[in-house]
Amino acid sequence: MNTGLKITAFAAAVAATFGTAYGVGKGVGPVTDRTPAAQHHEEAAQHDEEKGAGHGEETAPGGLQISERGYTLDLRTSRIEAARRDTLRFAVVKDSTGGNVTAYEKEHDKELHLIVASRDLTTYRHLHPTRAADGTWSTPVELPEAGGYRVFADFRPEGAKEGLTLGADLAVAGDSEPKKLPAPSTTAKVDGYDVTLKGELKTGAGGDLTLNVAKNGKPVTDLQPYLGAYGHLVALRSGDLAYLHVHPNGEPGDGRTKAGPGVSFMATAPSAGAYRLFLDFKHEGKVRTAAFTVHAGGGEHGEKEDGGGHAEKDGRGHAEKDGGGHGAKSDGHQH
Repeated sequence: MNTGLKITAFAAAVAATFGTAYGVGKGVGPVTDRTPAAQHHEEAAQHDEEKGAGHGEETAPGGLQISERGYTLDLRTSRIEAARRDTLRFAVVKDSTGGNVTAYEKEHDKELHLIVASRDLTTYRHLHPTRAADGTWSTPVELPEAGGYRVFADFRPEGAKEGLTLGADLAVAGDSEPKKLPAPSTTAKVDGYDVTLKGELKTGAGGDLTLNVAKNGKPVTDLQPYLGAYGHLVALRSGDLAYLHVHPNGEPGDGRTKAGPGVSFMATAPSAGAYRLFLDFKHEGKVRTAAFTVHAGGGEHGEKEDGGGHAEKDGRGHAEKDGGGHGAKSDGHQH
C-alpha cells in the first residue's frame, strides 16, 4: 500500500472511532446528579418553551393535556366511589421547579375554576375549591354515577399573560353504563326555568351565542352577577372532551349589559362536531345549570341544528344555593 493510501485509511479509521464514540455518548446521555423527577420537570418545561417559541403551530383546545406551557396538573385523588361524598385534591405544579403554584391571577372572581364532567357528558360539576398555603387545592364532590370523568383546572398563574386549562382523568368506581349523548336541542328546562339558545356554534371566525332565560313564561330581567358576569358558559367537545371556556359579551356595571333575559357570548369551535354547552346563571340567590347539545359547523356556513327547538326529556339541570359547586344533573349535587 502506498503512503497516500495508508494516510487515507488511517484517517478513515480515526473518523470511524470518534463517530462511534459520539454515537455512544448520544445514546447514553450526559452524567448528571439531577433526580429523575427534577429532570422530568426541566425537560417538560424546556419542551413547552420550545413549543411556545413560535413555530406556526396551532394552539390545541384546552383540557386535552395534563401538562402545558410549563405547568402540570397533579390530580392527587384519581379514584372515588359513585354516589358517595368525597374530597378531591390536586395541585398545579410548575415544571421548572417541581413545586406547587401558590400565586394566581383572579379571573371571573376566582383564582381557579374546577370543572368535572363525565365522559358521556351527562354529568357536569362546576366546583369552587379552596387552596392551602402549600398550593394544594381541595373540594368536596359527589358524583352520581360510575364511569370515566375528566377534571379540568382553568387558571392563570401570577404574572402570566394568558390563562390555560389542564385536564386529568378521574375514575368513579361502581357499576357503569355510559349513556348516549343527549339529542341536539335549543331549549333546556331547569328548576322551573326555560333557557333558549339562539345562534350557532361555528369554527373559523366563530359567532355569537345568546341564551335567554325565562321563568313561568316571563323573561327574567333581574339575573344576578355570578363570577363577574350574568352567565358562565363552558363547551365540551363530544369524544375527547376538548374544553372551551367561553367569555361573555359585557359584564355587570359596564353601562350597556342588561341583567337578562339574554346573556350573550362569543364562541369559536376548534372543529366541526357535537358539543355539550353548560350555562351557569344565578337568580333569586341560586345558581342553576342549563345544558344543551349542539353541532358545530364550519365558518359562515355552519351546520344547522337537527332536531333543534325541543326540550330535553330528562330536563337535566340543577339548582342550589350559591357557595359550593353545582352541576347539570338533578342528583348527586354539592353544597
